[in-house]
Amino acid sequence: MNSVQKASLSDITQIHRLVNQFASRGEMLARSLSELYEDMRDFFVVRDGERLLGCVALHISWEDLAEIKALAVAEDCRRLGIASQLIERCLAEAREMGIKTVFCLTYVPALFERHGFTRIDKMELPRKVWTECYRCPKFPDCDEIALTYPTGA
Repeated sequence: MNSVQKASLSDITQIHRLVNQFASRGEMLARSLSELYEDMRDFFVVRDGERLLGCVALHISWEDLAEIKALAVAEDCRRLGIASQLIERCLAEAREMGIKTVFCLTYVPALFERHGFTRIDKMELPRKVWTECYRCPKFPDCDEIALTYPTGA
């Protein structure tokens, strides 16, 4: 099994391609190259040699709140545990940083529920977390499911 690593600058074009492949189907928010370069330090990746198999970002929203976002795994690598590895690495980093709560917005709640996340009403999230939503074609009628995870930090 390939290990989770911090993303590097050389990963950004592959992250862009992978994330936007799912975004083109309405399964996640599209990301521009400039946004990905700016947020590169938020990203973790799993690689097989030079090929990117999966990615995720842990984005700090506030002193005690972070979001798991842009979780994507190559179609031919699904069911290999890569998404779970990426989620667990984000949760570990959140605990290391002392972040009390991690949240996500997703169309695949069962994946996150297997890691101890629980569903909440989106309106329970602080307004600050909605800063990206205005760019979404589904705004303001978001149909993603909100989940949170208490890190115990």
